[in-house]
Amino acid sequence: MHKTLLDSEGSIHQLNMLCYWGAQVREGFGLSQPDKVKHGKCGIRSVCPKSAVQDMSAGKSFVGFIRDGQVSVLKLRGKNCEHDGKLKQLQLKNDRIRSIVCGRDGAVLLAYGGRVFIMDKSIVCSPLKGLENKQVIQIACGDQHSMALTKDGQLFVWGDNSHGQLGLEKEQPKSLSAQRVESLRGIPLAQISAGGDHSFVLSLSGVVFGWGKNSAGQLGLGDTTDRRVPTVVNSLNRKKTVSISCGGEHTATLSKGGTVFTFGSGGFGQLGHNSFKDEHHPRVVAELWGSKVSQVTCGRRHTLVSVESSKLIYSFGCGMQGKLGNGEMIKQSVPFPVDLSTECDHAYMIEKLIAGENHSFALFIKKLGNESKPNPSRGISTLDDRMIDRWVSGSDSWKVIKKDINNVFSSTASLNGSFLKTSCDENYQMSEEHCGLDFDLVKTSFEKLSNNEKLISEVVRVVQQTLLESLNPNPAGVEALRLYLLLPELIRGLQEQKRTELTKEMASKILDLNPAARKVLEMYWSKLPDDMLKNLVDLFQKESTMLIGRISVRKLDFDIATHLPKFVRILQMVYQVCRSAKRDITKSDFIIHEVNGLLDVLQTINEDVNNMQWFIFTGQYQALVAQQNYYNTILKNLISLPCIFNLEAKCSYMKNRVWKGCLQLILRRTALLEDCFSQLRTISKQHLRGYFLTVFYTEDMRKTDVNKRDLFLNVFKELCAPKSQLLMDNDNKTLSWFPTKLRVEKEKYFLFGILCGLAFNNNSVVNLPFPLALFKKLLNVIPCLEDLIEFSPVLGKSLQYVLDYSDDVKEMDMNFTIVWGGTEVELDPAEPGKVVTNNNRTEFVDKYVDYILNKSVEEVFEEFKRGFFKACDRCLVEMFEPEELRGVLVGNEEYDWDILKKNTTYEGSFYAAHPTIISFWEVFDELTPNQKKCFLLFITGFEKVPILGMSAVKMRVRTLSHFTQDHLPEALTCHTLLDLPVYQNKETLRAKVIEAINHKRGFWEE
Repeated sequence: MHKTLLDSEGSIHQLNMLCYWGAQVREGFGLSQPDKVKHGKCGIRSVCPKSAVQDMSAGKSFVGFIRDGQVSVLKLRGKNCEHDGKLKQLQLKNDRIRSIVCGRDGAVLLAYGGRVFIMDKSIVCSPLKGLENKQVIQIACGDQHSMALTKDGQLFVWGDNSHGQLGLEKEQPKSLSAQRVESLRGIPLAQISAGGDHSFVLSLSGVVFGWGKNSAGQLGLGDTTDRRVPTVVNSLNRKKTVSISCGGEHTATLSKGGTVFTFGSGGFGQLGHNSFKDEHHPRVVAELWGSKVSQVTCGRRHTLVSVESSKLIYSFGCGMQGKLGNGEMIKQSVPFPVDLSTECDHAYMIEKLIAGENHSFALFIKKLGNESKPNPSRGISTLDDRMIDRWVSGSDSWKVIKKDINNVFSSTASLNGSFLKTSCDENYQMSEEHCGLDFDLVKTSFEKLSNNEKLISEVVRVVQQTLLESLNPNPAGVEALRLYLLLPELIRGLQEQKRTELTKEMASKILDLNPAARKVLEMYWSKLPDDMLKNLVDLFQKESTMLIGRISVRKLDFDIATHLPKFVRILQMVYQVCRSAKRDITKSDFIIHEVNGLLDVLQTINEDVNNMQWFIFTGQYQALVAQQNYYNTILKNLISLPCIFNLEAKCSYMKNRVWKGCLQLILRRTALLEDCFSQLRTISKQHLRGYFLTVFYTEDMRKTDVNKRDLFLNVFKELCAPKSQLLMDNDNKTLSWFPTKLRVEKEKYFLFGILCGLAFNNNSVVNLPFPLALFKKLLNVIPCLEDLIEFSPVLGKSLQYVLDYSDDVKEMDMNFTIVWGGTEVELDPAEPGKVVTNNNRTEFVDKYVDYILNKSVEEVFEEFKRGFFKACDRCLVEMFEPEELRGVLVGNEEYDWDILKKNTTYEGSFYAAHPTIISFWEVFDELTPNQKKCFLLFITGFEKVPILGMSAVKMRVRTLSHFTQDHLPEALTCHTLLDLPVYQNKETLRAKVIEAINHKRGFWEE
């Protein structure tokens, strides 16, 4: 009854025989004289029409036949009519019909030209509205709703929608005209089927979608809730489904190899599971296991299957009126053979099974000679090698080629279905991890097109005008995402202008995808072949670089400001994928060095804006501020996508931000931490983040940048000292970590976090002796065993030994019970004392590391983290990798004093060969390593080298004005400026330099 009918265009060159059984019906249906009807066993009758039956269908009220393109229908007897009607030919003027499907009270017809007609219960036909200019290739009909699949892969529906069987998402009771199912756009469909009040489609990759009524579990989704949108039947994934059929309230699928699954209503045994229970999940019909079924079709309450090799037909379900064809009139829950005549067994082949309301049919064919059977199925348009070769060779006219290009490249479904890897049935492995594409075929096909300028120009025109616009942001199935793997390969070989235009549109479409779809796309990216992944990176990196280069040339081009962040956002997505999947594409492949130039320009603009009076006087100030805002807007959008920034660019952005004002702390040197905490408690996050920190000490109230550096130097020294009890040290006292048990108020960790965030925000290098794990946690990167090894080498290496142990780990006599922080801990509370074995040792190590670096300090760390991000913008922190973030905050210990000397410049009366300068460097070279570090602290305010290395320390030396021989050298740390008196001799210079670098500026140690 509810059988999908496929395209069977072509001349008829077979003789056929129709067998039928079930409810009483007019003898021979009028296809031949009654005396020509043969009667077999179990009520099975057969007839050989003079004019071969090309296609047929049976519903509740009608049975219809197609012969030589003409449709004849017969009205079946029912409650209000005790006799069958006569076979009547429909009047359809010049349209030749190739397919018919019958519903409850009418039928749908498909003409060879692709037109669709509706036959009502009065046997009047009319063209279906909504499918004008559409070439339909498949039709399906349920009780009161119908479906049509077009050559370009679009699915249209009409009729009743009381259970959502139209799949239109929106609430509407019915639709009289055909409407497109938007959620299936981009899915290359192979077959459609309509049941009583539910609908199914099958993709070329064997993915099954169902929607509509689900009262008996006929959607196979594990429940009985109706669905209003197409939903993937996940339990049928990778089952190599090649056919689907819907009954009244049950569904059957056929897999390659002949396995049959059924689900839904089983009350009449129509599922064939030797029970009368409903099934909410697809279940194999075990009695047919190994039979290699070739066809399956569902009626209202019964099911038919055929086995081509044995030429047997099996039936199961409701046996009333003899529709099972085995002499039984009862419910039958296991498959039994239909008792066909021997003539059917040997002389004919089963062409098609039809299961109706109360009837069953088998259409047999007998070949004449060696003529081949016409392909009963014509699918959607797809691209193949032969088609491309015809285009390239010019064997087809340009008019035909343009039509072919439009058919394939205007359709998301057609292009999507064009490059499936059919070898070893890989296309049926479609999943969220496997896209099923033949990447070699993709590359060779697009190369052929790209090498022909005329062809590729037409392809690009169609893609840009039609295909990109029709990409679906909320696809019903993940296979629609294959398009986002195909398009970059097509686009990357284009000329600059077209490449940029198409990349812009594609980037927007990728970012429009819903989060779940984007996650799957990222998984597909992670599995791309190396060259295609590199091509993807190169495409967006090249386009981003080009747009950045145009910024300084084109003033206030807001098109760039719109599209550049989209390109870079996709680069950032791919970068994260490459890192997570550990692909061989390096950070350097993503970096765009032109960003550094952009930052240099912004720095110059910022400096010029500060000269307000001069620019106001010349009338250029407003234009300059607009340019400043333009650059800041672009960089603010890019800064959250740090994959394109090298470390120098990140640090430059941090250094040259525009501040809203000054944040003042007024502190006593004698109560530094107390005053600091007292004031930080009340400062808002807006002021902590957006205002530049200035520090005053009550003892002198001098405004100097060295006060801020002294603050961080001394406050972190106090906080990280054992006396503070804030932290715990590792065994060799080189690194600190959060304690498992609080020994101070929890608030102190919050304030400690604020101080760290404030130091980061103000570009200050501080003494923060933490392992890399801290910086990973701040960036939401999960710490690993290597991080534990850094903090506790003995423990970490012992755990590594457990992982590497080649014999049986049980010999070590370990279990999941550990002691940390003086407390015994069960790493697996569900199984106390669980023994460590070779099978679970990775779990043991992972849980051990997780407990020490995460769970044991969770409460304390969260307070610290809350404070840290109160004082600095998350987007600034997330610019950096964990190693970089540690370097920015803590600096490094690569003390290359030769570079410091080489980069030093001289002002005033000083020059490199000045006697005082020569003496200074001689004295410096004679200092101890610790004294040299003290000098670095004296001149920069930091004990360690900045993350960019000593080359970032640009010391300037000038003559101290109004000096005497008693004056000490002075330093302006914010400018790395050394004011040096001209001493009379080297000994005085040495003494004064050493005294200066040992000066504590009011902070004295006991």
